[in-house]
Amino acid sequence: MDYLPIFADLKQRPVLVVGGGEVASRKIDLLRRAGAEIRIVAQTLHPELLHLYHQQQVTWLAQVFEPQQLGDVFLVIAATDDSALNAVVFDEANRRHRLVNVVDDQPKCSFIFPSIVDRSPLVVAISSSGQAPVLARLLREKLEALLPASLGKMADIAGSWRGRVKEHLSSMSERRRFWEKAFGGRFAAEVEAGQWQQAEQTLAASLTGHQQDGGQVTLVGAGPGDAGLLTLRGLQVMQQADVVLYDHLVSDEILDLVRRDAERICVGKRAGSHSVAQEETNRMLVDLAQQGKRVVRLKGGDPFIFGRGGEELQAVSAAGIPFQVVPGVTAAAGATAYAGIPLTHRDYAQSVLFITGHCRPDGDALHWSTLAQGHQTLAIYMGAVKAAEISQQLIAHGRAAETPVAVIGRGTRADQQVLTGTLQELEQLAQQAPSPALLVIGEVVTLHQQLAWFGHQLQTDGFQRPSVVNLA
Repeated sequence: MDYLPIFADLKQRPVLVVGGGEVASRKIDLLRRAGAEIRIVAQTLHPELLHLYHQQQVTWLAQVFEPQQLGDVFLVIAATDDSALNAVVFDEANRRHRLVNVVDDQPKCSFIFPSIVDRSPLVVAISSSGQAPVLARLLREKLEALLPASLGKMADIAGSWRGRVKEHLSSMSERRRFWEKAFGGRFAAEVEAGQWQQAEQTLAASLTGHQQDGGQVTLVGAGPGDAGLLTLRGLQVMQQADVVLYDHLVSDEILDLVRRDAERICVGKRAGSHSVAQEETNRMLVDLAQQGKRVVRLKGGDPFIFGRGGEELQAVSAAGIPFQVVPGVTAAAGATAYAGIPLTHRDYAQSVLFITGHCRPDGDALHWSTLAQGHQTLAIYMGAVKAAEISQQLIAHGRAAETPVAVIGRGTRADQQVLTGTLQELEQLAQQAPSPALLVIGEVVTLHQQLAWFGHQLQTDGFQRPSVVNLA
């Protein structure tokens, strides 16, 4: 994050603007809307600024910039066509630890103006850190169309009710839930319809009849890594969570989408090293929900495919706690799609088997003779450590040593790697692949070279080629 987004209170605070042209006029209009006290240094004033000066709404401080003019100002803006003067203003402001913006000169800015969607008191600010202002403006235009004008009035009414709601509901989480229901229900609809008095009556009735919600658990599949594969429902419950228990396989990009003030607890497990025992995770889910919290259990991929989601919900169900499940894109579906490997294809594979390479020591052994049959695809989770055994057993039970295989490391992520070869080379490929890795065995792997698209560089585009190793 190149700039910290903050909202500054400029009411009655002095702001120095060096420059009096059209650009300066636009900046001053924005500053005046925020209540700033405007001081201008310029040889001449744009007609609009001159009009404001005659109405005593701005101060024309001087015609020539002097460093002492920075003495008690809050912000500084340089908006002249004299680059040398702008540089002097920037240096002098920096020396005095004043925030300064040199218009259209991003390196000489200690703060920048974002694109703004104004639904006061609700304000949305969008910035590209000065790198792509046109892109920020286009995004603002999209948001202008999406956000109704009634949002400002809704925020006004909510602000006037904050004290009463706080008196009635002592818990911060209960107050948040009250407002979530209000902003998504009848109150919001009445404000949008201009029925403001009725909207306040609805708030009053909702507050009087408000009942404290009990805790609940939501099991959410985060997908294989790319935040774009997270479901809309998954994002919604993550934004409502009081606490999130997550695994190591959940990417940082997805964790960034969790509600900012939600508690985050890592209960991840890595091969050969269990940082949190499964029984402890089950207990935490129950304990947190019994405290009345909205608990989100965030798992990589889909929680019901080799994710122990069923075991965790059994514990939650036994404790009588309400729960729901938000499925996710499982690694076999996501990683192979991003690698351009169809799991089934009528010329190569009529079935696909999802297999875990990390079985319980006391569990049943894999049926190798079934797995070794042709015309099927094997998608093996957590199989990198046992790649040698998998290769040996499949070949011993009849699968050809030349069967195409792929090891997809960190599938769907920006640093995805796809390593291809043959079944007899599976161990070597697995040792080279980054974790987490998915093993894919079957003739469909031959389509990778033709169908790879994610990060793949063709002569006619500018995409970056993924890291690909072919041992065949």
